[in-house]
Amino acid sequence: MADRIVEDGVATDRATHTTVIERRSGGGAGMALIGLAVLIAVIIGGFYLFNQNARENARTDAVTSAASSVGDAAKDVGDAAKDATK
Repeated sequence: MADRIVEDGVATDRATHTTVIERRSGGGAGMALIGLAVLIAVIIGGFYLFNQNARENARTDAVTSAASSVGDAAKDVGDAAKDATK
């Protein structure tokens, strides 16, 4: 945009500039969505780790039970060997 200025019979054009500053707020909705996504990720991660720990405990219990059974079987074999040597 230009303004025409006439001084002493001489016309000159002077350019004028307009600066428009827009302020946009509304980042609250975006931040809420990011926060919700992080919360969901934390819940899923916690659920996964909880189940992983439960599976590990079940596996440990199974190994312990199997070792106990092997120990009992070995005791029975030892007792049978003692009885056979009498």
